[in-house]
Amino acid sequence: MDVSPLIWCVSIGVALAILFVDVAVVGRRPHVPSTAECLRYLGVYIGLALVFAGVVALTWGTAPAGEFVAGWLTEYSLSVDNLFVFLLIMTRFAVPRQFQQTALLVGIILALVFRGIFIALGATVIAHFSWVFYLFGVFLIWTAVKVAREGVGDDADSDGEGDYTPPALVRMVQRFLPTSDRFDGVRLTARVDGRRVVTPMLLVLIAIGATDLLFAFDSIPAVFGVTREPYLVLMANVFALMGLRQLYFLLGGLLSRLRYLNIGLGVLLGFIGVKLVFQALAENSLPFLNGGEPVGWAPEPPTWVSLAVIVVILGVTALTSVAAARRDERRAAVDS
Repeated sequence: MDVSPLIWCVSIGVALAILFVDVAVVGRRPHVPSTAECLRYLGVYIGLALVFAGVVALTWGTAPAGEFVAGWLTEYSLSVDNLFVFLLIMTRFAVPRQFQQTALLVGIILALVFRGIFIALGATVIAHFSWVFYLFGVFLIWTAVKVAREGVGDDADSDGEGDYTPPALVRMVQRFLPTSDRFDGVRLTARVDGRRVVTPMLLVLIAIGATDLLFAFDSIPAVFGVTREPYLVLMANVFALMGLRQLYFLLGGLLSRLRYLNIGLGVLLGFIGVKLVFQALAENSLPFLNGGEPVGWAPEPPTWVSLAVIVVILGVTALTSVAAARRDERRAAVDS
């Protein structure tokens, strides 16, 4: 897949323009978006992603388009998991609803920056050291087990409440800088009793930035397991993060109904991790494995198989979560 510098520049420029419009809208009028507004923006962003997939199909073929869609769905599902942590952060710091849009928008910008850096580093490492897929695969399998175990028997958190421990950087700021307990709009500092103090908004942004950095460690190896093309990896991340702010307000309390999301994400990450290990075996060059030769029996599933598996995993996760929530509601109605 040959992507010219012009296409890179145009794609990044369009993404930045859309982001600028989003920043301008939120900056002009911080508010809680209505359901209709959220659905309208989500429809636009999803439509743009599908249009981009069509452009990729017409320009480079259906295989790269399928890789983009698979990467986009993977990143979208992992981004939804981000929303759980964002919800805990907003609850922990008692962020007023009308200011949450600004915090989320800054979080999305930070996520784009961090993921852009990781994509550039990942593409460079992969180009020079193909054996890094072994590390990516093992890391994703380990992460899959960890994420899935968090979703098993976690009934205590099914109501959306959970324990949130602020990152060390937030605790350091609270320790060494005078902080206020009150928000002053979306300002990061305020003057209280004649001295300058840090508002909770700065702590919220630091917490969200630290969360974005941690999630980048999982998401970038996962999407590289679907496609090796850095351009598709970047655009999958861009389109997955578009609309995340509206999705946060649209789902709201419904996030707690997706009780099996962690299990589904664990299965998804595990599948991609195993796929990466098989891919590394099929292209093996390590001298202590099979004499430095590729392993002939290692399967390499085509893109459509990966896409189908991703769709089935996400679909089963959503359906079983909704069914379990309805079952609990019926039980609660009977008990009452």
